[in-house]
Amino acid sequence: MNHAELPSEPHFRERPTAPIVPDAYALGAVPLLAAPVAAALGWSWLAVAFGGLCVFVLAFFRNPDRALPADPEAVVAPADGRVLAVDEIETRDGRKVLRIGIFLSVFNVHVNRAPVAGRVVAREPGGQRFLAAFNARGEQENVRLALDLDLADGRRVRVVQITGLIARRIVCHPQVGEWVERGARYGLIRFGSRTDVWLPAEAVALVAVGDRVRGGATAIARLGAR
Repeated sequence: MNHAELPSEPHFRERPTAPIVPDAYALGAVPLLAAPVAAALGWSWLAVAFGGLCVFVLAFFRNPDRALPADPEAVVAPADGRVLAVDEIETRDGRKVLRIGIFLSVFNVHVNRAPVAGRVVAREPGGQRFLAAFNARGEQENVRLALDLDLADGRRVRVVQITGLIARRIVCHPQVGEWVERGARYGLIRFGSRTDVWLPAEAVALVAVGDRVRGGATAIARLGAR
């Protein structure tokens, strides 16, 4: 990819960037306040449970910095988790693409990262259900949001945020027309989910089903020659 051709404006401003995503403070406030109340009433077991819930919420919304792979042509994992799928699928317009799907458990970092650098050309919501994220039907029926990125060389990559059984909210900050850098943190899915990447058919996968990956740090594929 010729970096000299990369557009300068408008650029997406990476977010969230804080070590803990701010959502954690609102969601963790209730168990944090409830724990001492339960302790004062002598319900020690409940106080421990509230305290544990508060710690879980903070851990769920952790947002570590990550170093990109040294290979500038590598496609990076859009999320932490376990690889569920590495296969070829057909798009609605008949194109063949390489799909890599990643399952995020409630213990994984849930901040999503851009797998490649590209211009946002579409945001496509879909789905109505909340099946388990590892359910094959979930990738088609669950609430989801697809982000289409056009690379500097004209090729297109899609990254899809898919909700899970208890995930109920997708956060996706980039808007159509913005240029997103590879590895940029651009959103998250709350409490268990899946993130898929659709790559041009000539891309070569560097991971296999069952592999563990780290968002923004693990190279999951190379785009290959056009």
